[in-house]
Amino acid sequence: MIRSVVTIGGPPGSGKSTAGRRVAETLNLEYRSAGDVFRAEAKARGLSVEEFNRYAEGHPEVDRDVDAAMQALATPGRLLEGRIQGVLCRRHGIPAIAVVVTAAEKERVRRVAARDGQSLDEARARVRAREESERRRYRRDYGIDLAEETGDLVVDSTSQGPAEVAGTIVAFVRSHDPGLRA
Repeated sequence: MIRSVVTIGGPPGSGKSTAGRRVAETLNLEYRSAGDVFRAEAKARGLSVEEFNRYAEGHPEVDRDVDAAMQALATPGRLLEGRIQGVLCRRHGIPAIAVVVTAAEKERVRRVAARDGQSLDEARARVRAREESERRRYRRDYGIDLAEETGDLVVDSTSQGPAEVAGTIVAFVRSHDPGLRA
């Protein structure tokens, strides 16, 4: 049995959600996504994700509530997907295997545009605005600078498919979790 929480973070369009779902399925982990919680809150308030991001900039309780809910789920047998969940687990002393999935901006923008049916220019503007908003909020609310935080494993998905990214993560988790090595 796995003894750690597995966390997967990364910027928009990096493939962290796709990889997270595949890893969770392969390792029989419960998958939880901070992005899903955030999107549900936006929808409940009748806001788009972009509008809710802007709202969250002036209302620190939004991120704190989402992150508190996610951290309450940080127990072995779960995979938490979200930009800062690995960092928060570390800060709270929760044993976690922290993975960061990244990709070149051009590829991330292409993925977001394809996923959301947008032009590349529109997707680029949305990705950059979201990243900047999150960067400001995480620094203000938690003192976290995502450029300085690293995972136990960083996977560049720019030229890899979802199965390859997930396979790399699964192999790493299996080799680093004491419960899976026994």
